[in-house]
Amino acid sequence: MRRTFRHIVLPALAPAVFFLVAATPVEVIGCFNRGLTALAVALVGVVAGLIFAVKCGRSRRRGEPDAHWWALSALILAIPAVGLIILA
Repeated sequence: MRRTFRHIVLPALAPAVFFLVAATPVEVIGCFNRGLTALAVALVGVVAGLIFAVKCGRSRRRGEPDAHWWALSALILAIPAVGLIILA
């Protein structure tokens, strides 16, 4: 349960926040602030995804059986960046 929470639920917060901001009406926070917030969430997701991808590579080189959890986290954190490209 702890591993699932750490590698799936916590990284899934970034796509959830991104799509929540993207679905927010412009009248609520303004177009500029909405765009900057979405960009910031996507950028944080990309940086964290890259860090997790490096951790996955190191774990695979060491032969650790749990390396796929880091790869799954990196893929989940890449979702806001893909969403930003699609919505732009």
